[in-house]
Amino acid sequence: MRSKSKELKLKIYNFVNVFRREYGYSPSIGKIADQFGYSRTTIYKYLIEMDKEGMIVYKGDSIETKELNSENTLLSACQIVGSIPCGEAVTEEEYVEDYVNLPASIFGKGTFYILRATGDSMVDAGICEGDMVVIEQQTVAEVGDIVVALINSNENTLKKYSGINEDNKVVLSYMNEDVYPNEEILVDKLIVQGVAKYVIKNLSGIHKPNY
Repeated sequence: MRSKSKELKLKIYNFVNVFRREYGYSPSIGKIADQFGYSRTTIYKYLIEMDKEGMIVYKGDSIETKELNSENTLLSACQIVGSIPCGEAVTEEEYVEDYVNLPASIFGKGTFYILRATGDSMVDAGICEGDMVVIEQQTVAEVGDIVVALINSNENTLKKYSGINEDNKVVLSYMNEDVYPNEEILVDKLIVQGVAKYVIKNLSGIHKPNY
């Protein structure tokens, strides 16, 4: 096949990205042909050559680019379900504030939910008041994990799981040595509702030094 126009290849590539971002799927050969005023046969030949060159992955019914492909456009549905205290455990009634989609290329694959952090007991772990904490839903945790713990009478809290002490008590540690040095919560039984994986922050309120 005779080599095709590099300019048109780039135009097709960019059009595919724009279309997939807007609609969530690949444009058809007909859509591309109409966009640039070429026949479907011509566009098909371009797509085949672009695929052979590694510029795209053309699967007949889909066109993948480096930016938008089956891996990095895979999304996990996620609920924002209110707040989680980073201080004394309190009873919280769970409610869904909103729904979002998390890209698997960043957050991985799993079942997640998001909680708003309240309080200051986890600042040494990078979790501050108002942060959005991405929790992977699971019922087991390893020592050192930051967990959503359901304790006592349906009270929940976000703490570091520090293992079992000599009295066979579950140790949940505060992570703010300036305010709560060596502070712990000891419980007979730990019920894990999830493990914190990521923190989403709003940086607009952070003080910026003057230079």
